[in-house]
Amino acid sequence: MSVKADSRHLYLQVIDHLKNDIENGVYKEREKLPSEFDLAKELGVSRATLREALRILEEENVITRRHGVGTFVNARPLFSSGIEQLNSVTNMIRQAGMEPGTIFLSTTTQGPTEEDIRRLSCQKENEIAVIERVRTANGEPVVYCIDKIPAELFPWNFSNSDGSIFDTLETYSKKRISYAITSIEPIGYHDKISPILDCDPETALLVLKQLHYDEEDQPILYSVNYFKADKFSFHVLRKRI
Repeated sequence: MSVKADSRHLYLQVIDHLKNDIENGVYKEREKLPSEFDLAKELGVSRATLREALRILEEENVITRRHGVGTFVNARPLFSSGIEQLNSVTNMIRQAGMEPGTIFLSTTTQGPTEEDIRRLSCQKENEIAVIERVRTANGEPVVYCIDKIPAELFPWNFSNSDGSIFDTLETYSKKRISYAITSIEPIGYHDKISPILDCDPETALLVLKQLHYDEEDQPILYSVNYFKADKFSFHVLRKRI
């Protein structure tokens, strides 16, 4: 079917056409698209036009192109959140209509590292609670979490709970997390974490490193969360100044 139906640039028409085909199930998640030759012929455009459309679709994470193998439809994220919104993983999963769960890998206390002392403004004699978990959605592993909290603020029996660390802090120590300083970066396959999250070799991870502050501007939680990039997407509202 030709896409030459309006006056816009052809590559924009190709983008819309392919997105509609994916949305309507013509091409399913993780399915390989036809070859560039066949797809350009089907759409009635040049291969140069098709390649420009595919380049943009890859930038938008709609498809993945594997050199010498082909072009594949990416899985659509199940969870989406504005990066400016401080939301617990538990709530993100619930808002997607799924049941959150937790697999506890370890819960320990230890002396603070130099980085812990700097981040959490604690003393060398203070202990730090370190919680290593996998968060699940309807039983599927989707996030690997490492959280560090001053031990006096956190209950020793947290590993018996599937609840949110945010809620537990507020209930146990009356500390409400107000905001966080966050950095986010994509990484490829991780030898330890990717198998835990049951990732394909091609599935990237999104790493959020966050230092959380309470309403008195005191740092009380440092977390490193590894999100499956095919399940989560984050966006940000940017305003012109």
